[in-house]
Amino acid sequence: MGVKLLHNEAGSFLIRRLSYPAAHKHGIHGLDELSSSVVGLAAFHEEASPLVAEQLLYLDLETTGLGVGTGNIPFMVGLAYWSGTELIVEQAVIRHPAEERAMLYYLSGKLAGYRYLVSYNGKTFDWPVMQTRFIMNGYNRSLWQPLHLDFLHPSRSIWKNTLTSLRLSHVEEERLGIERVDDVPGSLAPQLYFQFLADGNPEPLRGVFEHNEIDMLSLVCLSIRFGHLLNGTEGGYQLPMPQEPEELIRTGLWLEKMGHADRAERMFELAVQSERAAAAPLSMLAARDKKAGNWERAVLLWQKTVIQSVQYGSAGINASVELAMYYEHKLKDYDSALSYVTEALEQALSDPLGRRDAKRRAELDSLRKRKERLLRKTGRKLAE
Repeated sequence: MGVKLLHNEAGSFLIRRLSYPAAHKHGIHGLDELSSSVVGLAAFHEEASPLVAEQLLYLDLETTGLGVGTGNIPFMVGLAYWSGTELIVEQAVIRHPAEERAMLYYLSGKLAGYRYLVSYNGKTFDWPVMQTRFIMNGYNRSLWQPLHLDFLHPSRSIWKNTLTSLRLSHVEEERLGIERVDDVPGSLAPQLYFQFLADGNPEPLRGVFEHNEIDMLSLVCLSIRFGHLLNGTEGGYQLPMPQEPEELIRTGLWLEKMGHADRAERMFELAVQSERAAAAPLSMLAARDKKAGNWERAVLLWQKTVIQSVQYGSAGINASVELAMYYEHKLKDYDSALSYVTEALEQALSDPLGRRDAKRRAELDSLRKRKERLLRKTGRKLAE
């Protein structure tokens, strides 16, 4: 498996070191794209200066359990970093708990050389686990304070309702063109490690090494993906545009949040032009346009939502209410406002899936009061 024994002042542990040339291709991306795409990742942190690939340290753990408590020990720490013209992947492994201190001693010597920590759910899991282990072994909690790039968060922002799962293995398959063959699920890693501790046979760990190795490569490719997205086409690499209107809108909202309003607008326009856009994402973009004062498109989106939600659906009800407020307060067109609020009330009352709780009753009361006010403004009878 290419594993060696490494000795240092704190003891010994196992390490596996692999190198990938810049020309290596993992899925649809080549590792050589990192040098140009990485510039865009500076948008994740306001205090960030121009970024270079050598500043990134990728981290992925295999642990004995779940949670970030003191009983959860990382038996394998996967690292990846750029060196010269190669990507280096290191996997540190302990054969028993007594070797943890030696492994942490080695890791502590590497951290200071990097400014950014790159992970997938690392803010919640991987890095807190490592901080706990450093503290448990007598290291200062502030041993290293990196700028964190956790790619679970943009993945969730963009693919929340488009992909069936946001696990890294699923994201890589659906969006990075990576297909794993005979992969050992990460959930089995603790069991295989305990089997190794029990009988001393390292063969079951082969699959864990390979799983962690692919995780590291996929994490690098995900950083390339987001870097390209933030760079636009400036790096000479053009990403395929999302096909689903919801993904277009969510990508645009994320790009806007990251300070790229021009690229976001391109996504929004493509989504609006699509005939397949569902009511929920249209409402999401309409809410954004309302906040930005883009009333013309917001009204168009609400009208599209109403048409698509002629039958039951909260998106259509909410869009009708928004249109009623727009026509009442912006245009002083009380007849149109009354028409929309009446439609919203009728849908709300006839929705068989509607809630029957106090919040629902309050929403219905609000619709009735709005209708009564508009009836008075139009001079019609309340009986209408």
